[in-house]
Amino acid sequence: MPQNSYIWRPQSGPQKALVDCPYPEIFFGGARGGGKTDGVLGKWALKERLYGADFNAVMFRRTTVSSEDAISRSRQIFKPLGGVFNESRKIWTMPNGGKIGFSYLDSAGDAQEYQGRNLSDVWVEEVGQYPDPAAIDRLFGLLRSANGVPVQMILTGNPGGPGQHWIANRYQLVPFPEKPQVIERKLANGAIHRMAVIPSRITDNRILMNADPGYVDRLHMVGSEELVKAWLQGDWGAVEGAFFDCWDSEQHILQPFSIPEHWLRFRSGDWGTAKPFSIGWWCVVGEDTVMNGRFLPRGAIVRYREWYGCQKNKPNTGLKLSAAEVARQIAQLEAGESVAYGVLDDACFANTGGPTIAETMAENGVDWQPTGNKTRISRNGILGGWDLIRARLRGNADGHPMMFVFSNCRDFIRTVPVLQHDPLKPEDLDTEAEDHIADEARYACTSRPWVRSKNDQHLNVPQPPDIDRWISGDGSSWRL
Repeated sequence: MPQNSYIWRPQSGPQKALVDCPYPEIFFGGARGGGKTDGVLGKWALKERLYGADFNAVMFRRTTVSSEDAISRSRQIFKPLGGVFNESRKIWTMPNGGKIGFSYLDSAGDAQEYQGRNLSDVWVEEVGQYPDPAAIDRLFGLLRSANGVPVQMILTGNPGGPGQHWIANRYQLVPFPEKPQVIERKLANGAIHRMAVIPSRITDNRILMNADPGYVDRLHMVGSEELVKAWLQGDWGAVEGAFFDCWDSEQHILQPFSIPEHWLRFRSGDWGTAKPFSIGWWCVVGEDTVMNGRFLPRGAIVRYREWYGCQKNKPNTGLKLSAAEVARQIAQLEAGESVAYGVLDDACFANTGGPTIAETMAENGVDWQPTGNKTRISRNGILGGWDLIRARLRGNADGHPMMFVFSNCRDFIRTVPVLQHDPLKPEDLDTEAEDHIADEARYACTSRPWVRSKNDQHLNVPQPPDIDRWISGDGSSWRL
C-alpha cells in the first residue's frame, strides 16, 4: 500500500456497526446526512485490503444521478489508497487487486445481465426509489465466493419514495429503531436468513455537523412537517406527498366489533395472478351508531375483512391462484353471512374465447357484478374513483369519516396510506407502487358513491349500479 495513504476509519457508532456487521443482508438508513455513503465506501476499502483480488463489489442504482455523489466521494477515499478508476467502465481497481464498480439496476431483467458473474459484495443505493424489491432480490443470485469471502448485500436509503412501504415492512422500521437490531426471516427451504438493521441519524455524522452546523436548520425549511420528520429524524411512518393525504390512522382505523345483522354487507375485488389480487368485505352503517366509543354515521362503509393474494415476504408478488381456487376460498370465508353483492373489475367480464374470470367464479359459488364506473380521475363534472374515496375519508360536515377500516385489515393499512402521486400525472396515483387494494377500494366506493350534502359542497356523482340505493329528496347527494 502506498506510504502516507489515506486510511478511512468509521467515525460514529452506526458506521462502526456497519463495518463490523457479519450478516448477509444489511439495511443502513434513516435520516439524510447520516453518513451512509462514507460508511459503505469505507467498509469496502477495509474489506478489499483484507481479501485482495477475491473482493469484487458493485454499487447499483436506479438512476444515474443517484451514483454521482458516491463516485465523487469514492475518489476522495480510494485514490489516496492507490486505487485506479476506469472512467468509461466506472470501475475501481484497488491496490490489492480487488474491484469496485458502479452500475445500473432498474428491473429484474437488468440483474439478469449479471448472471454468471461472481460478486462478493453488493450495495443498492437510494433503495426507496424501487417500488418493490423484485430487482434487488434477484441480486442475491450473484453473491458467491469460491475463496471464502463472506458475501454481503447492503441497502441504503431515506424515508419517502415509492418503496417506502415495503422497506418499512421488511426491516420493521415503524417505529424507527433507536439502535441496531437483527431481524430473522424464514426461507421457503426452512433456513433462517438474518438481516441487520442499522438506523442512521444526522446526529451520528459528527463530521457534517461540525463542518456545516446550519444543515439541520435548512432541513426544517424543505417543506411539510412529514418531510421534515422523514429527512431529519428518519421517521419511516411519516408520508410526504401521500396520494390520500386525508388518511388519519386515529380517525379511520377501528377495533373490530360484532357487525349488526341488519347492516348491508358487500364485497369488492381486484383480480391478479402474477401480481396480487385483493378482496375486501364491507358493511354499510345502517343508522347513527356508537361502537367502542367511536361515532359511526349512517351510510358510512366499514372494511371488516380482507384477503390479499400476496406472497409472504414478497411485496407486490401474487399467489398465482386460479379463479376457481379464489372463488372457493371466498365462499368459505362468507359461509354463514349474507353478502348482498360483489363488485369486480370490468376486465374480469371480458370474453376472450373462453369462460371469463367472473363466470368461473360464479360456477364456484361466488357472483359478481361489473364496476360499471372505472373512472379513476374526475373529469367532465363527474367524480372519479379516487375522489370518491377522498370524499368518504374526509367525511361529513361534522367531521366524522364516512369510511373506516378494521385494524385487522393490515394490508390496506400497510399499502394505501403510503401511495404516492404519479410524477407524470399528479392527479393520479403512482401505479408502479402496490396499488391493488386501492383499486379494489375504489370499486367499493363507486358502487356506493357518497358526497357531502348541498350545504357543504355541490358535486356531480356517476349513476351507480341499480342495487339497493336511493337519492335524497332534494336531489343533492347520494345517501348510501
